[in-house]
Amino acid sequence: MPENRGLGGTESPQRWWRDGVLYQIYPRSFQDSNGDGIGDLPGIISRLDHLNDGTPSSLGVDGIWLSPFYRSPMKDFGYDVADYCDVDPIFGSLADFDRLLSEAHRRGIHVIVDLVPNHTSDQHPWFEAARSSRGDPKRDWYRWADPRPGGGPPNNWRSVFRRVGSAWTLDRRTGQYYLHHFLPEQPDLNWWNEAVREAMDGVMRFWLDRGVDGFRVDVAHGLVRPRDLRNNPPFQVRGWPRLRNWDLEEVHEIHRRWRKLLDSYDGDRMAVGEVNPRGLARLVRYYGNDDELQLSFNFGFLEQPWRAEAFRSIVERWEALLPPVSWPDYTLSNHDRSRAVTRYGEARAGVAAMLLLTLRGTPFLYYGEEIGMTDVVIPRDRIVDIDGRDPERTPMQWDATPNGGFTSGGPWLPMGDFARRNVRGQRDDPASLLSLYRRLVWLRKRSVALRRGKYRSIRAPRGVFAYAREAEGEQVLVALNFTRSPLRVALGSGSARVLVATDHSRDGDSIELERVHLPRDAGVTIQADQRTTMSQKTP
Repeated sequence: MPENRGLGGTESPQRWWRDGVLYQIYPRSFQDSNGDGIGDLPGIISRLDHLNDGTPSSLGVDGIWLSPFYRSPMKDFGYDVADYCDVDPIFGSLADFDRLLSEAHRRGIHVIVDLVPNHTSDQHPWFEAARSSRGDPKRDWYRWADPRPGGGPPNNWRSVFRRVGSAWTLDRRTGQYYLHHFLPEQPDLNWWNEAVREAMDGVMRFWLDRGVDGFRVDVAHGLVRPRDLRNNPPFQVRGWPRLRNWDLEEVHEIHRRWRKLLDSYDGDRMAVGEVNPRGLARLVRYYGNDDELQLSFNFGFLEQPWRAEAFRSIVERWEALLPPVSWPDYTLSNHDRSRAVTRYGEARAGVAAMLLLTLRGTPFLYYGEEIGMTDVVIPRDRIVDIDGRDPERTPMQWDATPNGGFTSGGPWLPMGDFARRNVRGQRDDPASLLSLYRRLVWLRKRSVALRRGKYRSIRAPRGVFAYAREAEGEQVLVALNFTRSPLRVALGSGSARVLVATDHSRDGDSIELERVHLPRDAGVTIQADQRTTMSQKTP
């Protein structure tokens, strides 16, 4: 298989969100400080040293993304916001948030927060005013429509949540339907209304003025819905039709507006978008001409089957599509998706870690990924999420004490196998997954090639994904065996040194690049001279 020619453009400038490793915290599940069984902001503060205390004994992350902690009825666990500018009491207070921000910054940890602009809670004062009468000044802050002739919803749009069905709910008080692409308790804002845009600008400024370093933008490809409310095309057996109510051209104007707002602040503020259009070619458009989102989640990467060729293909396509000024990012798990270890298997967790932390782009880790947390089977009487996402949201497993060190009370969701898999048990074990994550993160900090270097694929046997990262005269080679058989791969010629291997006993070994041995489900990162792989280049 021929290799690609130096993908990734020129070496990128230094940016904390480019160079760093980011870590998603689901606040309900990270650490409970008061025994009510629900994680909170003081709990997060108490665990910051695990994330980065300035030494290689910590994970060493450079930023955290906090899922919503705003005032909310918790119908969608914080993604139904009742007040964008306050902390829900179950998580603490604004003073607690300010302390968290200060303590994180003191450790060199940047903080980004969730921005939920597509919808509010039906208990938000904006919506309460909007539904009070057809003549209320805030009526047009949301999307309303009369029933279709003969009755029923205005069109065939569907909620993202399958159990909900229609994206419309009748408000009997005013006789019109309101639009909600999620729960009926999450009415969609009307982004055609300039007053809505100004109000969300104010929300962003509120948090930026407090010192946050950026936002993760929820449903970033939604927001704008067609004015004409036409039906979506019918389901097609072969291929999915492009839905008219998602990924509209006009949404890019909003992202350009937000980019200007972010750029007006010092400190390199940023935004990463939850963008899920159909295809990478549409996804890349959310970067704009370096005037929209700084990062867009590539969910196609997360959804790949466990095959070296599948991951190589999507990385190469993404690299080829991105403009030279744009920067990729990668993640394998989040609060809406089954955990990577559950999908791919425990034996492959080390290769997954090395893949995520050595590709060109910003890696996002999901809390507990560093210790191999898995989805947890939730008994029927403990299910709380309408869309079945409880298994990947269970509490963090800190130690083998009751409730895994997460809470002194009853945890809001069942705990996983914390006796076998926890932070304390892995902290001092050089062969543990946590140790591997720490070695890889701290290797990135030392390596300009891994932080900012170009990406280049290397020819490899079937089942192996191999590539080079190169910058400023430094070259790091990565070889990942996705199979359950030992393999050999030629990465060039001459001797080189293993930097980090999934098997820690190989760290520091001298190897011959003509025959690099890869045990089953294993990977290596190698320090090499850029001249050593010249023989691998395509004529």
